[in-house]
Parts: sequence; C-alpha cells; structure tokens
Amino acid sequence: MLDDINFLDDSTRPEAPRLEGLTERQRLPGRHLAMIHDHFRSNMAHLRDLIARAAEGEVSPAELKAESENMQMLQNYRQFGALCGQHCQIIHHHHSIEDQAIFPTLGEKSAAFKKVVDRLMQEHVIVHDLLVKLVGAINTLITDPGEQTFADVKTLYEALERVLLSHFGYEEDSIGDALGYYEIGV
Repeated sequence: MLDDINFLDDSTRPEAPRLEGLTERQRLPGRHLAMIHDHFRSNMAHLRDLIARAAEGEVSPAELKAESENMQMLQNYRQFGALCGQHCQIIHHHHSIEDQAIFPTLGEKSAAFKKVVDRLMQEHVIVHDLLVKLVGAINTLITDPGEQTFADVKTLYEALERVLLSHFGYEEDSIGDALGYYEIGV
C-alpha cells in the first residue's frame, strides 16, 4: 500500500540561511503560515480521533462520514464556495498556492532558498500521493467497513500525518522568516 511512495529522508533536507535582525512586522508572514498549518494540525487530530473511534467500533461508517463532513473547517470552505470540502483537497490547494506562487518567488532570492523550496515541492508530491491513497481508502471504508479496510485507512493516515507534520515544521522553520524578510505574501 505504501511501497510505491518514494518517502524522503528528513535528514537530507537542505538548510535555509538564517535571517537575523527581523522586525516583528517581518515575522508576521511566518506566523501566518504557522497559523494556517495549525488549522490543518487541528483537523488532522480530529481525523486521527475519528479513525481510532471507527476502528474501535465506536463510530459507524455513516457516522464517520457525517462527522468528518461536518468539521468546522470544511463548513467554512463550503461557505466560501470551495469546489471540494474535503480536508485532503484543502491541503492540496494550499500546497498548489505555495508551489505556484510563494516558492518560485523565494527560490529566486538565493541558491540556498532554491534548494529548500525544491525540497518542499518534492515533499508536496509525496503528500499528494498519500492524500490520493487516503481518500480512496476512506471511500472504500464507507462502503466496506471491514477490519482490513480500517487497518488500511489507519496505515495511510499515520503515514500522511507523519509526513505532513514533519513537512509543516520544516517549512515553518526554513522559510517562515524569509517570507517577511523578502515581503512575500502568504
């Protein structure tokens, strides 16, 4: 199930240059990025809990679907006209914005930042692959709530959570200050 995912070794991540003497105003875009990631982290914790409760038989597949669809973040995005209210789609959209607008701009600032954003973009591919697999497994879970299906969802979710949480931390640490320093909007 995960054999075709080319996981990257976190120890091979390029280091970003440290920027000294930033003003509070320059730190704001990095804090904004962290707030966006915190929103995802909160929703991931909720999804982790839902999966655990479903695996323990505390939530039926129908309840799992209803509760996940009613997450506050998804309702907010529906209200603002998002085409797909799924958490996975939202993360994909967030990464697409970074890949198409934020990262290319930052990569132009120095060779060191270019290496960092190239790595972040490689990690986005892995996150995307995991999201696609997880959505497929959750769809299967809804129609076939067997023990193996729960195990597959749990395995995929745990891999996604591990990769995504590590990715968020690396991104915040590596480019958070640079966003404000170079006046790149989030």
